[in-house]
Amino acid sequence: MADRVPGGRLVRSGRLGRLATGQAVRGVGARLSMIGRTEEARRVLAERSTLATAQQVVTVLGSMKGAAMKLGQMLSVLDVDLVPESHRELFRTKLAELRDQAPAVPFAEMLKVIEDDLGPPARVFADFDETPIAAASIGQVYRARLHDGRTVAVKVQYPGVDRAVHADMRNLEMLSKLWKSMLPSAADNAVLDEISRNIGNELDYPREARTQHRVAMRYRGHPFITVPDSIEEYCARRVLVTEFVEGGTFQQIRTLPDTERDRLGELIYRFYISSLFCDNEFCGDPHPGNILLAADGRLAFVDFGLYDRMDPLHVDFERACLRAAGEHRARDLYEAWVGRGIIDPDVGVTAEECLEYVWAATGWHLLDERITITPEVATGAVILAVDPRAAQFKGMRQQLLPPEHVFSRRADLFTFAVLGQLRATNNWHRLAREWLYHEDPVTEIGQAIAKWRAGL
Repeated sequence: MADRVPGGRLVRSGRLGRLATGQAVRGVGARLSMIGRTEEARRVLAERSTLATAQQVVTVLGSMKGAAMKLGQMLSVLDVDLVPESHRELFRTKLAELRDQAPAVPFAEMLKVIEDDLGPPARVFADFDETPIAAASIGQVYRARLHDGRTVAVKVQYPGVDRAVHADMRNLEMLSKLWKSMLPSAADNAVLDEISRNIGNELDYPREARTQHRVAMRYRGHPFITVPDSIEEYCARRVLVTEFVEGGTFQQIRTLPDTERDRLGELIYRFYISSLFCDNEFCGDPHPGNILLAADGRLAFVDFGLYDRMDPLHVDFERACLRAAGEHRARDLYEAWVGRGIIDPDVGVTAEECLEYVWAATGWHLLDERITITPEVATGAVILAVDPRAAQFKGMRQQLLPPEHVFSRRADLFTFAVLGQLRATNNWHRLAREWLYHEDPVTEIGQAIAKWRAGL
């Protein structure tokens, strides 16, 4: 398995390829074509009950503020074309309602937030552009200049958004009744508490400032990745001031040549996925709006409101399960899930079903081939992970995802979706082997990063 991967790339289409292996999986066969399961996902979305439930969810979220926009941002990376054509326009409209719910708050009202937290802006800023450059889920971002000449980004919370988000969290109890029809584990109280805690953390700008500073220090001098530092002396409860990143947007990145997109895709993978298994912490908010191509050529990552640490024991559990799936040890995977309480041995879920489910949702880490991630394939994986109603996964609806894994799985799925938007190609398994098996990197980027870390 340590051999270098032969050259060439798979056809850029909706089909991701096959599992290259000579080992049968309990009679399933020697080669599996399960990653993404786009056709199964299409059938799931074609069900009238799925469409009705989705519309109910959107209707409930329509009364929400910050959390609703967060959901809209998450869903914006998915491929709506997977929805049956007869319902596609409805879904686009519904999702747009969520995505575009950022309130149009006049600067005079935002200015009051700044003044309440920092005092008169002229004390801190030599210049302040009143036109927002971006809308976050709970605030707007402005460009300004400090008196020492540094250009900064200023994220300001919407007036009253804290009350709206706390109301959203109370509404999660309403949503849980709808989620029970799709995925019972989503209605578990511990899971809802974990979701509330993480989304509530986004309101804590001092916490985010400390987190961003720590991550920025970790990547200081990195050859390929940069994280703008927070300027903590100017950060307050509702105002976050950070270094400004001058560079291209994700939409501009999508127009780059294949080889450059593939290079940047590897960096996205390393930042959002590898960090969990290497550093026991991760950014739970992979989203195109949080990725910029800096003027110096490095890839910049912003927004650390949903940044989380994870107990090494839980990280090792995820690693062990992925290794079992990748090595087709279905029984070991099944027993690990039963032992952790993820599945009930009395509900009839088989070891093979567990294995196929993992491959459908996370097989991109396990397939030892160069594969191109497309929007359709990524959407298929997300749909089947959160709504496993395809025939072979019906039993998985009874799974109980431990709350400590909720946002790490979210980070994995939405990194996959972001890379789908980029249509990036790589042998993702070769990147994963660095954290799956602690092997030395085989890519030029990985080797360069290893030298940087070693101080060479």
